[in-house]
Amino acid sequence: MLILNGVSTPSSIWLQAVAELAKLTGAAALEYFRRGFDVERKADGSPVTVADRDAERRARDWLARRFPDDSVVGEEWGTSVGRSGRTWLLDPIDGTRSFVRGVPLWGSLVALVEGEVVLAGAAAFPAVEETLASARGEGCWHNGARCQVSSLANLSDATALTSDTQRFSDVATRQAWDTLAGRVAETRTWGDCYGYLLVATGRAEIMIDVALHPWDIACFAPIIEEAGGHLTDFTGKPYPPLETAIASNAALAAPVRQLWNSVR
Repeated sequence: MLILNGVSTPSSIWLQAVAELAKLTGAAALEYFRRGFDVERKADGSPVTVADRDAERRARDWLARRFPDDSVVGEEWGTSVGRSGRTWLLDPIDGTRSFVRGVPLWGSLVALVEGEVVLAGAAAFPAVEETLASARGEGCWHNGARCQVSSLANLSDATALTSDTQRFSDVATRQAWDTLAGRVAETRTWGDCYGYLLVATGRAEIMIDVALHPWDIACFAPIIEEAGGHLTDFTGKPYPPLETAIASNAALAAPVRQLWNSVR
């Protein structure tokens, strides 16, 4: 049990739980990383491997032992309905395209939600030995130390990230990205979940994302916000749900969204 300020609270218990589960899931996936395995394609064309399925299975086994009354929704194994009112969202490998090519910028994502509130979220990046965890009111923790977004306030000095510009399938979104890219200092496609890690720890200022499912993004709602940043969809609406996302530090939240939507 995690004790913060000498007191165990529901939030600190959830913080401990999501962190432990993300690390367990990431460790399971890491057993397959840079080893031989078959790559299959889902109906949407995205890759999936035995590593994705086995890591999620082990996460579900852990939850069945510790929180048997909770619901579970995972990318690979669907929905198991519980009765507690709480739901765990699992993405065993976010960034499977990176994973299958031996690139270490992938992560295992865990979120605990109750109704429309994300109680806690964690993201483990075992190939680069980094972990993020957060719960409402408990701050954001990077490898066991408090972390925060950058304080950079000039858009012209900022670094903006996305996963893949080819995912901007509509003209307006592509125009918005091109406009943003022309205003910032740097753009990189260090995307998927790794982009949110960089924003939360102050190493980048902006992460743009599209085509999201709840298990892709829910864990980053408390992570980004407790790190002092902002996370909304393109219209400015916070979680839930988020099918698109703009994550940013606090100083650039308003100008980035204003610029983005002036083009779209």
